Amino acid sequence: MIPSSEGSHVQPSTLTAWSKRLWLGLGLVLLTGLLSQAFAHGVAEGDKGYIQESSGVLFMPFIYLGAKHMITGYDHLLFLLGVIFFLYRLKDVSLYVTMFAVGHSITLLLGVLMGVSVSAYLIDAIIGLSVVYKALDNLGAFQRWFGVQPNTKAATLIFGLFHGFGLATKLQDFELSPDGLFVNLVAFNIGVELGQVLALSAILIAMGFWRRTSGFWTQAYNANVALMTAGFILTGYQIVGYFVA
Repeated sequence: MIPSSEGSHVQPSTLTAWSKRLWLGLGLVLLTGLLSQAFAHGVAEGDKGYIQESSGVLFMPFIYLGAKHMITGYDHLLFLLGVIFFLYRLKDVSLYVTMFAVGHSITLLLGVLMGVSVSAYLIDAIIGLSVVYKALDNLGAFQRWFGVQPNTKAATLIFGLFHGFGLATKLQDFELSPDGLFVNLVAFNIGVELGQVLALSAILIAMGFWRRTSGFWTQAYNANVALMTAGFILTGYQIVGYFVA
């Protein structure tokens, strides 16, 4: 049984072995190509140098950097893909995305301004688990295993807090100038939300075409299995990094 994010259920078609392997293979190939260049809150060297060398209020440049981070932040996008996977109404998509944005904004701003940080590896491992959680939720696993349906809105907000804290932890590794810091952080966060809107718009358009195909419900199960696999890989990568670093 595959649940929507609003709690309804549908029965998927009989799954074939080749389609399972196809979706898992596509997910793993995607991850292999992305891990090296944009893993969990990574910041490009050029952007890192710019952030460290900047001083004073730089509103538009930090908006650009925030948007770039979100569009290339595959951990964010994988989680949000899971969140909106079974959402059809625009008001539902807006609600969940807003809750994620609120959580992300709170911890991003407070984390940097108050200097609160923990190991980036541990935070990013939790972010990987957020992808696993949402895929399992979409697959109806919690209802089958425990007989309960987690509050998806609360979970989206909570994981949004972790996603923002992950970025705040990374930003604290840089030598950020206190001159104009608050305004620049606000601009960065605005950029993150703009990038989120752009990325989600593209995802929703693609999902709209996909949902009209006859094989969507069979493929939806496999896609969420691939999503779960991606989350486990993201988590495992960070846990290994924590013990090796």
